[in-house]
Amino acid sequence: MAIVAMRHLRLIGLQSEREEMLRRLQHLGCLEITEPEMAEDDPLLQKLRVPDSPGLQKAREQYAAAEQALQTLAEHTPKEKTKLAPLPAITERALTEPIELAGGQDAAGRLNKYRDELAALQSRSEKLAAEEALLLPWEALTMPLECVTTEKVLIQLGTLPTTVLPQQIQETLDAAGDLYELREVSADREHSYMVLTAHISQAEDHIAALKALGWSRVTLGERTGTAAANLSALRQEQTALAEKRALLEEAIIQCAGQKMELRQLSDASRIEIDRREAKSRTRDTAETFLLEGWFPAENTRELEMLLEGCTCAWQMTDPAPEDYPRVPVKLKNNRFTQPLNMVTEMYSLPAYGTLDPNPYMAPFFILFYGIMMADMGYGLLMMLASLIVLKKKQPTGGSYNFFALLGLCGISTFFMGALTGGFFGDFIPQMLKVINPESTFTWFWQPLISPINDIIAIMLGSLALGCVQILVGMVIGFIYKLKHGEIASALCEEAAWWVIIGCGVALGITGKKTFLWVLLAALVISQGYGKKGIGGKIVGIGGSLYNHITGYFGDILSYVRLMALMLAGAVIAQVFNTLAAIPGNLIVFIIVSLLGNALNFALNLLGCYVHDMRLQCLEFFKYFYRDGGRAFKPVAAQPKYYRIAEQ
Repeated sequence: MAIVAMRHLRLIGLQSEREEMLRRLQHLGCLEITEPEMAEDDPLLQKLRVPDSPGLQKAREQYAAAEQALQTLAEHTPKEKTKLAPLPAITERALTEPIELAGGQDAAGRLNKYRDELAALQSRSEKLAAEEALLLPWEALTMPLECVTTEKVLIQLGTLPTTVLPQQIQETLDAAGDLYELREVSADREHSYMVLTAHISQAEDHIAALKALGWSRVTLGERTGTAAANLSALRQEQTALAEKRALLEEAIIQCAGQKMELRQLSDASRIEIDRREAKSRTRDTAETFLLEGWFPAENTRELEMLLEGCTCAWQMTDPAPEDYPRVPVKLKNNRFTQPLNMVTEMYSLPAYGTLDPNPYMAPFFILFYGIMMADMGYGLLMMLASLIVLKKKQPTGGSYNFFALLGLCGISTFFMGALTGGFFGDFIPQMLKVINPESTFTWFWQPLISPINDIIAIMLGSLALGCVQILVGMVIGFIYKLKHGEIASALCEEAAWWVIIGCGVALGITGKKTFLWVLLAALVISQGYGKKGIGGKIVGIGGSLYNHITGYFGDILSYVRLMALMLAGAVIAQVFNTLAAIPGNLIVFIIVSLLGNALNFALNLLGCYVHDMRLQCLEFFKYFYRDGGRAFKPVAAQPKYYRIAEQ
């Protein structure tokens, strides 16, 4: 239950053995390979070069092809039913065997070819649709589209707004001359589509007159024949394109059986990319290579056994304090505290050489979540969901942490619901009243506390829990500072304020002036420490007094949210149950109540998590937590669609 101790590896080996060494290191999965730091004053290190890695681009292209092929299948085949089953197991050798990947490579090539052909057909179809939309208003035009303006006659297609009245159009054109004909071909809600035929001597006047009314010229390109004939040809081509699309989609569906081969290709490519990227972080000479990285100290013997089988020289060292900012962080927790990794990682990993907050945060986080949710029914659902998924799906990593934390918080929620007498709010009493209006049943046992009737008690309890957590945070911070030589800070901060607050409380209870003098002495000595001059000490004491009092008050007051969310969840559940009971029908009651409680449950799942996380990250962590850690990312076989089985 701590941050894992790390060691640094520096290794020089033969280039001829590098590929095999990287494969073995990836299989071991405990070494994070980093780029070596090149000292400017070391000319030998400056001569090292970045190795060529032609296989990296190929692996990336292969991975992209596999994922694109899988996306194509997902778009054109029925969605797979979600199964609560673990990922299929496969050995690392079988997963990455080139012969086994041939089928996936072939399927990826064919599917991506089909995808490109579909994209080309879609592009052509969209172009034809645009042309059809352009020609459709002119479908009734019997004049061939190749008819153009001659020396004597102007022919022009255009549109006028439908708001322009026919009489206004005629009067305007008559004023420009009588050698014209304006014929309407079709109209929609906004435009009238017309053909203007005018003698060339009056054409400019007629065009100018129409433009004053909103005339917009239409050009249909270099087409021959009538608009109707062109539309017929476009529609025939669209039909042919649709048939080709159908054939391609059927061919894609026929490839659905190769989905697992594509997933294997994707995972194998991911593993190859990881190894190739690790290789690019090494450095080369003519015959050798330099490799540096970090590994957990607990894996020292395993790594030594691996390297003893290679032709190389290596050096393993423990990081010095000045190296801590570069050291990656790996958390090691038990089954109770490991799920809290998701909370820590969402905030920030602790800096190397500091404290892992999970063991200290876990009891508070789980308890606070249960207090805010506080319902046996909701807790039961959370526990069942966690148990089923962890048992059937066997998730790993972040998914495991999520469902494990859901189960732990479900236990807390169920226990607090038992104390408050809540089971989907007051579902059972309300249901019994629907069945028998004379029912006086309230609960199976006397609840210890009621979220609605005992608001003040719950609020005071929330504040008390806040005081406890803040005090624990101060104790942790005090011990941490003493261990790291920050004695003055520990005495002037945590220890001094324990004395100040304790004397303040004792003074208020007893009224003895002795406590006042001790309080003032502690305040002057601790808060004036390090300040120069009387004025500086006075300002420092006043500012510290104001900041600490308001800070502690604000932090403790934040814990009222425990009461607020418990009350909100209980009231919303009761409101839905009351509304469901109004019709007096049992079936209606069950349906409405379950729907309302489902909504309340979903809102509380997220709301309680956010507020609980806020209490930990802002009110608790501030007293001892040092963030800024970088996650440990070893070179390892980490597939997405399979799980690696032991060989």
